[in-house]
Amino acid sequence: MDIETIRTYCLSKKGVSESFPFDQEVLTFKVLNKMFALVNINKRPWALNLKCDPEKAIEYREFYEEIKPGYHMSKKHWNTVNFEGRLENKLLLHLINHSYRLVVSKMPKKFKEQLKSIE
Repeated sequence: MDIETIRTYCLSKKGVSESFPFDQEVLTFKVLNKMFALVNINKRPWALNLKCDPEKAIEYREFYEEIKPGYHMSKKHWNTVNFEGRLENKLLLHLINHSYRLVVSKMPKKFKEQLKSIE
């Protein structure tokens, strides 16, 4: 999967915006201002940092060589996923969805309600 497809997919999710809050290289996707995905657009191979349930994070790392502990992130809650490797697109989209849902699930009720009202 290419970086533009990932960008389009992330932005298609409800309440998502993109920005470069750290520098001009790390593209960050946020749902209502909470990060769920990051990618360094100038570093190859391209890899996406995604939030993950801690138990599932370990399972993914053990099973897929393309999935490592989160680079410059909490190793417990984030994975770095090489999406230029052999990882199937279906799994990559699942991991993006998991990250998005995990971040939304931790939001206060008023933010969840705000997200529901977005068309």
